[in-house]
Amino acid sequence: MQLSDNFLRETLATMGSERFERYLKAFEEESPVSIRVNPKFSLKRGERREESGEMSEVPWCPTGFYLSARPQFTFDPLLHTGCYYVQEASSMFLDEVLRQHLPKDKRVAFLDMCAAPGGKSTLIRSAISEDSLLVSNEPVRKRASILLENLQKWGYANTYVTNNYPKDFRKARLQFDAILCDVPCSGEGMFRKDPATIGEWSLANVERCWQLQREIVSDAWQCLSPGGLLIYSTCTLNTKENEQNVLWMTNELGAKLLPVTIKEEWGITGSLLPGFNQPVYRFIPGITRGEGLFMAVMRKNSRERRVESGEKRGERREESGERILRTLQREMSILSPLSPLPSPLNTPPSPLITTNLDYPTAISYLRGEAIVLPPDVPRGIVTVSFMGQPLGQVKNIGTRANNLYPKEWRIKSTHVPETYTPIFSL
Repeated sequence: MQLSDNFLRETLATMGSERFERYLKAFEEESPVSIRVNPKFSLKRGERREESGEMSEVPWCPTGFYLSARPQFTFDPLLHTGCYYVQEASSMFLDEVLRQHLPKDKRVAFLDMCAAPGGKSTLIRSAISEDSLLVSNEPVRKRASILLENLQKWGYANTYVTNNYPKDFRKARLQFDAILCDVPCSGEGMFRKDPATIGEWSLANVERCWQLQREIVSDAWQCLSPGGLLIYSTCTLNTKENEQNVLWMTNELGAKLLPVTIKEEWGITGSLLPGFNQPVYRFIPGITRGEGLFMAVMRKNSRERRVESGEKRGERREESGERILRTLQREMSILSPLSPLPSPLNTPPSPLITTNLDYPTAISYLRGEAIVLPPDVPRGIVTVSFMGQPLGQVKNIGTRANNLYPKEWRIKSTHVPETYTPIFSL
């Protein structure tokens, strides 16, 4: 793994020698493996894993767990049912932020502006109230399809996936109570986890990124209701994309930085920009148990008003969830159906006809293969489950059951593990 001289020089200047040496030492270690449990399910750590220390909690996220080794997640049917999500632990800090600054009993309209593949969106959906609205947006169509799959499997209502650019939300004059801008970045914090990102790094790319990030935030800021919450995050380490952008937000947009109560043992680093001592939160591999992350939490002035052409004096700018949905349907590219159902996959036409599959048959189903059900299972549309959790539907014709699992979701690999050990017991 060869880090460029420019990167080493810039990062040493940013971190200082002590932090920099700890960061470099982290490359000698395996990247931590972590998952986040869907609170809709009553999952418990298996006794064997709990007693042997194979699992431990992520301290800033009650539903997050470190694993001592990486299972073959693709071949775990519980992952495909939405029981848990494989997410990098540092990113779960968003859960701590929301618990401190967005009460769960408050109904809100939340926009995740750059949401694919869906880790932070699934976290948001679990953290806000059930009657709150979540719009998860991804400008790249292929990535938006992956986002839609993950959110459908997560299985919450009032969740919609869109495929638009940030400027489209601004032009539609939508207003949200909270917005996450997890912006595209130079990816320095992912070098250990994904070595391929090292070759993509350059000083020129850092310059392009911080400018794009400001464009995204500028559009998002106009979509934020007065008094609304803006969360800015990157997976990079330099101050140009992090502190300097936050300083620009406070000076140019009037954003007010909010503190997040943390514990010293978490190993979270504050600002590394000389002369800037506002509350920001940086996760550095080798110092925190996770990959690189930067996050800042800001509030929009409650007296601030957005004035646009055609807006009448005194017009109320706060938009209800219903108006947001009407606007999305009329003016935006929306991928998920405007329906109260959490997921078409988990809402069978005949919900009373269900059958549980053993592990090999569940894997066959997830590959898209026809399967054979027990002779006592009625013919017709049947929901198939694994360990009591729905996987999807089949059309049982007696001699076989034709697979109705979405083609784009199917497991492509032909390998099947010889044994299966659930991460959780149900």
